[in-house]
Amino acid sequence: MEIPSCSCGSDKKINLIYACSGAANTGLLADQAARRLSLEGVGNMSCLSGIGANLSNFVENAKTAKNILIDGCPVACGKKMFDNLELPYQHLIITNFGVEKGKTVITEDVIEQVKGSLKEAILNETQN
Repeated sequence: MEIPSCSCGSDKKINLIYACSGAANTGLLADQAARRLSLEGVGNMSCLSGIGANLSNFVENAKTAKNILIDGCPVACGKKMFDNLELPYQHLIITNFGVEKGKTVITEDVIEQVKGSLKEAILNETQN
């Protein structure tokens, strides 16, 4: 897996976005919001399953990137994967943005609202 990099000689880390895609509505929302963040240039999506499977290319890329990890709920499967491999990450949980697991209907409005909140949190962290 080749990760695009800046050819400008900058030391700035590339943002990689990993999203839960679990069976619950919160997993669906994490995935949809992450895809939109990627389309908007906030970062490049990468495969959370590749991290969980400890695939060397995914793990090596994560060691040098700014990793944005979006879990659907407080079970935090993605966080556990990153912690097991001692990888750095910024952790965001969909249920912290007013979404109820198993209850909130995922509409275009909900996706856009949560995507906006995630983007704000990511940009605030990046500036600190």
